[in-house]
Order: sequence, then structure tokens, then C-alpha cells
Amino acid sequence: MPGPLHGVKIVEMTSVVLGPWACQLLADMGAEVIKIEQPRGDSNRSLGAANHPGMAALYLTCNRNKRSLVLDLRQSGARDALLALVKDADVFVHNNRPQVMTKLGIDYADMKKVNPRIIFCGAYGYSKKGPYGALGALDDSIQAVSGIAMLNEMVLGEPRYLPTIVADKTTALTVVYGVLGALFHRERTGEGQELEVPMFETMVHWVMAEHLWGMTFEPPKGKPGYVRLMSHHRKPYRTLDGYIAILPYLDAHWEKFCNLTGRAELVKDPLFVKLADRVRNIDDTYRITGEIMATRTTGEWLKVFDKSGVPIIVVNSLEDLAKDPHLLETGFWQFVDHPTEGRLRMPSFPVNYSATPASIHRHAPRLGEHTVEVLREAGLSVEQIEALTASGAAMTAEQAAGTVAEGGD
Repeated sequence: MPGPLHGVKIVEMTSVVLGPWACQLLADMGAEVIKIEQPRGDSNRSLGAANHPGMAALYLTCNRNKRSLVLDLRQSGARDALLALVKDADVFVHNNRPQVMTKLGIDYADMKKVNPRIIFCGAYGYSKKGPYGALGALDDSIQAVSGIAMLNEMVLGEPRYLPTIVADKTTALTVVYGVLGALFHRERTGEGQELEVPMFETMVHWVMAEHLWGMTFEPPKGKPGYVRLMSHHRKPYRTLDGYIAILPYLDAHWEKFCNLTGRAELVKDPLFVKLADRVRNIDDTYRITGEIMATRTTGEWLKVFDKSGVPIIVVNSLEDLAKDPHLLETGFWQFVDHPTEGRLRMPSFPVNYSATPASIHRHAPRLGEHTVEVLREAGLSVEQIEALTASGAAMTAEQAAGTVAEGGD
């Protein structure tokens, strides 16, 4: 069965993770996604373990279910080919600064002329409306400017970046729901539009959902920062043989926790009676919970709280995820055979549709693998395609084979 976006054509001109991962999610849902790459390819083609140059791990995990077309947009012929390609496209996604798109002659105004129904989505560092609008950005810089790094300073004593590209991936998810909203609007009205998804604003929106706290009010009723999350005691608890995650958060959870651990007296302790009390005294709450957890093994605690309703779970390493029994039982990990890269482990699309399931139906493409095929579908003649590939305005997989660097760890 086709996915929910079957019949939607998306042209993406993105690299790194933000744009490619967003468009991969749309492709998993059934959209036809054509990835336009510059002659040297997406920079992520060279990042991580690899069997062949240009097909490294980080590229493979963000670019399945797509076709690859190489265009050198510094050449006029390539620009014309792109505009021909978007004539019947539903969505165009890019992650270049707006000024770059205007200079290349492929901004929203240009594309709207050839396709008034196009949904044109730009995802980049900062809104073009503000003084940061011409600045470049990557995940670390957005973690810095959006307050994420300083959240760690409030807990750990120094600003630190999270060890995951949270700004890229959160903005990618925002691209997905932004595009879906625009598609829904066009379905009802026939009207295309331009979308701007700036990383900075996206991450401030994300961070301050809980951390606006006292600054929710004007004038402020206290400092920003959700108190429970700012405790240095907030971490997995050590057991006699490892670590465990438990959160007796709600009042009913706390009462069960105290009774099941033999500490019933804590239920009536003024520090912990209500959720608001436990949050207000969060360091004491975490401290006493940690002291209790340290008295038994992880397995023993899992048995104690089995069917209690108290949130409790093991602490997985990244390696543990590959053999997590829940992920194995649900079929989350899929293995696909890539025609050049061998057998690959892939995470499934996380939403389970009953009628229109998402799927992995196309391998991550080699650079330029579908150049001729896609240009032919766009209406270009054999002679036009040959002229483009001869001039270097477009490149086939064979021509592009030597343009990417070898992968590394």
C-alpha cells in the first residue's frame, strides 16, 4: 500500500542533516523526492564509516527513498533544468541562506513564475526578517544562541552542547509539519506559498516551552528555567549492578514508589506530599530516590515495580538499542540490501499508519545516479541532456564518481 504522501512530488536542494532528514521523512511517507546535489555532492557523503567513497554512514541514514540529480547551478543551463523540474513539483525544499537563492535566480519569486502552486520551503539559520538573517549557521551555533548550551551551564557549571544534533533534527521535524500544513492549505484553496523555517526561532520556541517558567508573566514572576530539569541530581540512578531510570512523578506514582520500597513514611513528609512540593524540593526528591535505588540490582527493581504503573525502564547504550527487545519485537530495525553498499541497518519511520504505511522502498542514491532519468522526465530532450552533461552543468553517476572524498570515521 502506498504511503499517505503518495503522488506528492518534492524537489530538495539540501545538504548536511536538517534538509536531507526532513525530506527523507517525507519520502518515507510516500512522497517522490528528487535530491539535487552540487558536483561534489552532499557534504555528509564523506562522514562516517563507508564501503565506497561518497556513500558514508551519515549520508545513508538521511537519504533513503530519494533519487539523486547533479546540477551545477552556477551555469545557466542547470538553472533552466531546475526550473523545468519544478514546473510540476508540489514542494521545493532548500537549506541555503536566502541571499544565495536570490543570487542563483531560484528564489520563491523565480519558481512561482513557472509554478504558481509550488510550496517553497527554506530552512536555514535565522529569519531573513531580522539582523541575523544573512548569517550562516550549523547545529552547534544554534545550540549556543538558542540557550541550549547555557542550560548545561546552569546544571554542570559550564556551557556544553548536547551530544546530538538537536537543532538540525528538531528543525527538520518543523519543516515536515510546516510542509504538511501548506499542502493541506493548498488542497483546500489551490494556493501555493513560501515557508521559512529558521533554526534559531524554531529552537527558542522548543526550549522555552517549559523553560520560560517565571518569565511567562510580564512583569516576570521569577527566573526562567523549569526547576525540576535544572537539578544536577537529575540523571539515571545507580543500582548495585548498573543504572536505572525511574520517575515517580505524579502523586499516585510517588505513593506507590514509597510503599513498594518500604519507605511509606515519605508519603506524608512535608517535602514530598504533592507534586508541587516535590518539584520545589527537587534536589531532595532526586537525592532520596537515588539513595533508595542504590540498595538493589537493576533486575530486582524492575521486578518490584512490574505492573505498578510507575515509569521505570532500563538505561540503554547506543549499542544496546540494536538488540532492545521492544525494538526487535516491533520490527523497528529494518535490514535492506543496497546494490553497492551491502546490507544496511535502518530505523523504521516512527509513525504506524493502519491504512497508508510508510516504507523503505528505495536505496540512498549514488551521486548523480538518476540525473538522466530525472531530466528526461522533466521534458528535456536527449540532445539537451547530452549538452548539459558535456558542459558539466549536469553530471551522471559515472561523471560524479571521482568528485567526492573518501569516507572516514
